[in-house]
Amino acid sequence: MTHATLRPEFEDLIDPYAPVGQLGTGFTFTEGPIWHPVGGYLLFSDMPADVRRRWDATRGVVEVKHPSNKCNGMTYDADLNLIVCEHATSSLIRERPDGRREVLASHFEKQELNSPNDVCVHSSGAIYFSDPWYGRMPVYGVERPRQLGFQGVYRVPPGGGAPRLLVDRYMFDQPNGLCFSPDEKRLYVNDTVQTLIRVFDVEVDGSLSNARVFANGIRSELEPGVPDGMKCDQRGNIWVTAPGGVWVYAMNGDLLGKVRVPELVANLSWGGADFRTLFMTATHSIYTVTTKIGPRAEPYMTAKAGAGVAASASAPQLPTDGLQLDPKRCALIIQDLQNDVIMEGGAFAESGAPAHARAQHVVDNVRRLADAARARGVVVIHVWFIVEAGAPGLTLNAPLFEGLVDSKAMVRGSWGAAPVAGLEPRPGDFIVEKMRMSAWEGSRLETILKATGRDMLIDTGAWTNMSIEHTARTGADKGYFMIVPEDCCSTMNAEWHNASINFAMQNVAIVTNTDAVIKAIG
Repeated sequence: MTHATLRPEFEDLIDPYAPVGQLGTGFTFTEGPIWHPVGGYLLFSDMPADVRRRWDATRGVVEVKHPSNKCNGMTYDADLNLIVCEHATSSLIRERPDGRREVLASHFEKQELNSPNDVCVHSSGAIYFSDPWYGRMPVYGVERPRQLGFQGVYRVPPGGGAPRLLVDRYMFDQPNGLCFSPDEKRLYVNDTVQTLIRVFDVEVDGSLSNARVFANGIRSELEPGVPDGMKCDQRGNIWVTAPGGVWVYAMNGDLLGKVRVPELVANLSWGGADFRTLFMTATHSIYTVTTKIGPRAEPYMTAKAGAGVAASASAPQLPTDGLQLDPKRCALIIQDLQNDVIMEGGAFAESGAPAHARAQHVVDNVRRLADAARARGVVVIHVWFIVEAGAPGLTLNAPLFEGLVDSKAMVRGSWGAAPVAGLEPRPGDFIVEKMRMSAWEGSRLETILKATGRDMLIDTGAWTNMSIEHTARTGADKGYFMIVPEDCCSTMNAEWHNASINFAMQNVAIVTNTDAVIKAIG
């Protein structure tokens, strides 16, 4: 499926040929996607089925809440509490990680809200939400009379309190998706019935002013789709569900292009390890597409481990029963396991890298794995970071490379650049040299893999969160199957290692351990 480029700027945001993938299907009507930045999973709702579901790369789609009060839009606050619009209860609620449920808004002027539908959080902690009456209709909610005679947009102040109506009572027929501009000086709100987007100025006290139409005529007689979910990217472009998929508008209101999706899209949200995966809830299915740009920086996106989810003390393991690898398709990569990196007396010893390497038993585990690999016909490739004296040709564009030059590390022919004892190349092994983090960058790695017919890569070595993660990400992008035995990797400390293994790596590789890989290759 080819996306529609209407202005050249669209192709700076997404490849016009970017494939749209399906994560799951068979649902009734999906809505409310939101990505957990620490847990590395997507939540989404299925209103008619009264179910909330979760997707992650390990388990796929699982049910997490039933009944769900026919929840619709969801987001997180800065502490990673889940903020949920509930159709069945006409309430906006906060769910804390321990399961506690707090009602943030349910009435306005002593009348029940219609049915909170979509929600976003300001950096001040104030919560803005739309209140159409879809949740009082059959199927999408619980059919019952309306108490309010209008459909509004509201703000719950930081710390809580009664919701404040922000717009003229009769401005909207069915206010729906809403989002802030990157600088939070503007709030965009769309209207599904009027098929338009309005934009407001956000005042210092959180109120809205200067209402004007940003885009209209978001409809088609040829394709199904209406304005519903809406998000703003980091450059201020607006991505809104519309006929045929998702329409993208520039800040000045120009329509830049259209993301084509096989089903009618109701909502969307960015996620993934780098927030470059656009998740789209589309009627019976969940779809994804990779974008070149990410979302505006929402308050929840910078939350750290420990907020909303407990930090794991040890790296998780995927179930290894049944893991099978064809030795004739496998290559074992051993990268950066050099004296300067993980040995006492090396250039990076003071940074703590040797201590974590010992704790992980990296040298012994990689040696065992390499011996087993060679015995079974697996190609073994040593990837070394090597520079000439003075590091000519090494671009000093990052602290990592500046530190390498300052410490005179990884110089060809020196003890520091040599492989650690026990991991020296054996006859038949390959040696690849690099001058960047990734094993792919500027090296002959892929030439060797193609010449030997290997497409399953067992990635081991130092700098879990840098070299190993970069190599796994790029390998996945190139179409290789990446396997990371986490006890064959180490970095500055266990916290950095676990952060990479627990979250980013789960999306690009099979995370397992040494013994499981040895068993899997027979």
